[in-house]
Amino acid sequence: MSRLTDLLNQLRKENPQLGADLEAEINALAKRRTFGLVFERHQPEAVELPELSVKKGSKVRILPPRGSTKPGDKRLWLVESIAGSDGERRAALVEMYAEEPEITDALVTDLVVVAEFKDGIYPGLVETGRVERGGDKPFHTVINAENFHALEMLTYTHRGKIDAIYIDPPYNTGAKNWKYNNDYVEGDDAYRHSKWLAMMERRLLIAKELLNPDNSVLICTIDEKEYLRLGLLLEQSFPEARIQMVSSVINPAGASRSNEFFRTDEYIFIVQLGSSSPSVLPLSKEWMGAIRSSVKGKLHWNALIRTGSNSLRADRPNLFYPIFIRNTDRGPIFHSVGAPYYGSDPDEVVAPEGTVAVWPMKRDGREANWQLSSDTLPAHITSGYVRIGQWRGSDTSFSYLKRGEVRKVEDGIFPVVGHNPDGSVRVDEEGYTARFVPGTAWQIPSHDASRHGSNMLNALIPRHQFPFPKSLYAVEDVLRFFVKDTPNAVILDFFAGSGTTAHAVMRLNKQDGGHRQCISVTNNEVAASEQAKLRKQGLRPGDPKWELLGICDYITKPRIRAAISGKTPDGTPIKGDYKFTDDFPMADGFEENAAFFTLTYESPLSVRHHRAFERIAPMLWLRAGSRGRIITSLGDQGWDVAEAYGVLEDFNHSSEFLAQVAATDSLGMLFLITDDHSAFQMVCRDLPERLVPVRLYSSYLENFEINRGRA
Repeated sequence: MSRLTDLLNQLRKENPQLGADLEAEINALAKRRTFGLVFERHQPEAVELPELSVKKGSKVRILPPRGSTKPGDKRLWLVESIAGSDGERRAALVEMYAEEPEITDALVTDLVVVAEFKDGIYPGLVETGRVERGGDKPFHTVINAENFHALEMLTYTHRGKIDAIYIDPPYNTGAKNWKYNNDYVEGDDAYRHSKWLAMMERRLLIAKELLNPDNSVLICTIDEKEYLRLGLLLEQSFPEARIQMVSSVINPAGASRSNEFFRTDEYIFIVQLGSSSPSVLPLSKEWMGAIRSSVKGKLHWNALIRTGSNSLRADRPNLFYPIFIRNTDRGPIFHSVGAPYYGSDPDEVVAPEGTVAVWPMKRDGREANWQLSSDTLPAHITSGYVRIGQWRGSDTSFSYLKRGEVRKVEDGIFPVVGHNPDGSVRVDEEGYTARFVPGTAWQIPSHDASRHGSNMLNALIPRHQFPFPKSLYAVEDVLRFFVKDTPNAVILDFFAGSGTTAHAVMRLNKQDGGHRQCISVTNNEVAASEQAKLRKQGLRPGDPKWELLGICDYITKPRIRAAISGKTPDGTPIKGDYKFTDDFPMADGFEENAAFFTLTYESPLSVRHHRAFERIAPMLWLRAGSRGRIITSLGDQGWDVAEAYGVLEDFNHSSEFLAQVAATDSLGMLFLITDDHSAFQMVCRDLPERLVPVRLYSSYLENFEINRGRA
């Protein structure tokens, strides 16, 4: 391919149009062949949706009998008809994807609706609760959903708007920690790695559509089981990005590996898009081991005489000149700076009366050069950025501040408290906090997942067990590098698990008064260790007692409620203090808002005819920035205006609607429900430029029509 690229570049110079046409044909051919990381694109994933009602035309599976712990029938069936009364309704079923389809029937209560990822979805949201302590701050949101479908939903609300994604996907260790097509992927599965890659690729490609292409970051943690494959997958999925891998110690004691070294660390892939770069931050003394000793708590003065390569007079003749100094009772001081000398005998240069000329000379007598020119040095001296060493006459040495150190003084990192006799600045080094971008090997005590992950979770929601939660401070630290200067950043975690990412974003907001918001997506899967017990009790997914123990309802939502309120689920104040960067009692909670939702599946016909507005409404609120109240009903007037957005359905009342819009300064978006393009344009003509009008339901339906079959 590289030879073809070279030839195309040559052709473009002679015939740009022919070059462009050939490139298009070559790109089309390249897509038919697999390059780079090769793996099976397994049959599209499918997810069981026990909350959906079984209807004619539904795609279903037949559940195992209640009380059974055996795997159910994995075949998919199409419901051809349903007959019978409520208690004994039976569905006529036809087997799908079979050369000779089997025909059977089953009780509707023994069926579960299934959605394959190649199927089109038209999502909605139902609110399941909220907690409000943050005034007019935007809401953090938690979405209970299969994350592929939630990502599809977010293409309507957040395409190109996400500033940072942090994910901690299943590590594919062979333990029962993730499913493919409703089956746990065991360690002896020959296609274990391939299935994992297929699962990840589908989600990463949608996530890419959500990220701001001009400036955003994807952060993904992983261990040794899949880091090589993940690295290649990221390179393949984000060819335009800059990608680094950080090694981070999360378990100093080490996790045992049979016949292997103990594992103490995991890996963090950093995928940067556009102008994204880690900020230079003030970091705690925990990080000091990651920086050079020259910047550990002191302003670094560099020798003015050049050393190393290009340090001789012959290398830089213009930088060979004298500096005139004189000695006083208080020590040596500057007098003046001479001009570059190009002669053969420096002694012929006469020093001003009472001064000594200091030339750049090496200890072995060779002529050298200075780091700064004779034109630049005087301004540096005047600013106090050059100092004189101990008086040794013509052998006196000088040191100066390089550009980075000057910036530390001018930015107030090292406040100036006075000047020395030679005019050089004297700074306060006692209160210094290092500001730097660390290297790629992190051994930070606060990143210990046991002490600040598991123990933290137990303090927030006692007796609610979750395997391997991340250290709160580890997530907080890595995010800070990329959102510190973006106080209104939108952060997404679509493998949210215990909710550590949202918790970390709240911590960041408290530290600088930011209004960042986190979107957390997790399903309500019950832990494998609990499922067998529940099935023996005759329970199934979808039963209230089963759902209460799912990740979202049992872990994620209670953890975020507890973090904000400062109270455990039973109402007692949380014990302990937050540490590092910002120390305060956990019982104080956070001045933040959070809303909880469950993803629904809507009929496009119902949407088109305005019969699903109540479920579409939270998506409009999300798209408008997740601020204020959600407009769930338009009432008799056919319109409503909230803090962040407005909705108009009855255009006969457009004048009243526009009057309210004009009176509400906090608005950012308007949703206009009409099939009439001229009516839409008529209202748009009267809108202030600051408002973004969106036409419903065409924008919604077209978005998800485009997404159909992407798996």
